[in-house]
Amino acid sequence: MVDKALLNEWFAIPPDELSARSPIPLRILTTPDEVHRDFAATMFEEIREAREAGRALRIIVPIGPTAHYPMLAERVNESGLALDHVTFFGMDEWLDWEGRPLPLTDLRSFEGQFHRLFLDRLEPALLPPADNVIFPTPADLERSAREIERRGPVSTTYGGFGFQGHIAFNEPPSTRWSAVSVEELRHSHTRVLPISVDTLFVMAQRIAGGNVFAIPPMAVTLGMRDLLAAKRIRLYSVSGPWKGAILRILLLSEPTVEFPATLLHGHPDVEIIVEADAAECPMACL
Repeated sequence: MVDKALLNEWFAIPPDELSARSPIPLRILTTPDEVHRDFAATMFEEIREAREAGRALRIIVPIGPTAHYPMLAERVNESGLALDHVTFFGMDEWLDWEGRPLPLTDLRSFEGQFHRLFLDRLEPALLPPADNVIFPTPADLERSAREIERRGPVSTTYGGFGFQGHIAFNEPPSTRWSAVSVEELRHSHTRVLPISVDTLFVMAQRIAGGNVFAIPPMAVTLGMRDLLAAKRIRLYSVSGPWKGAILRILLLSEPTVEFPATLLHGHPDVEIIVEADAAECPMACL
């Protein structure tokens, strides 16, 4: 458990001191729109630089945040930047109660959203090959790792972080019946897992008007091994002040399975980018 006295100390850090106090680089932008535009610009520049250098590029991408994808598509189209050198690895995907993927036409499907929000908006001549878009699947849990090994290392893991401190669906894995160590979590593989009740409620509130019955009960996710193996990690949050507590835990806690995102500590190139509301001090009420 994270010590309550430490939590109160972290929660009391003023927003304008948080970046200086954090061992992980943190940028605080003013609005959600600025965060989305920064996300789109960062992805675009990485893709463009790889193209100009004649390098194949492999990146891990999230569905959440998503508002940067139309912005990125617009920039790609305006510049005529072909994406045939890029492999996009989706970091996770919803599954139904039987552990099967949702149809791509289902509005909740992460891969379907990646197509609708980004790929379908690109000029046809600029599209990556179909086999350069790889989302994890329960039908072949080793596919993403196998393709990373075959194609070469991932340059950047892009993503967000959840209320429980999870990246992708790497939620806190330990229970009183099954303890998982920090090192086991650090080397975790792609796997199928049930969604925690906490995440179920949060997602229902965010995307379904509180309708928990609309949220798929299972998911498949890349493990921390593949996420942490990228040369760079860039995490974005536009969820407002309710992420203030977990942001401070992510930045200041030692690695712990209670908050999987804390395993970012020790990675050589990590940056967290958030809107100003996420950096506000949570009320100290412990």
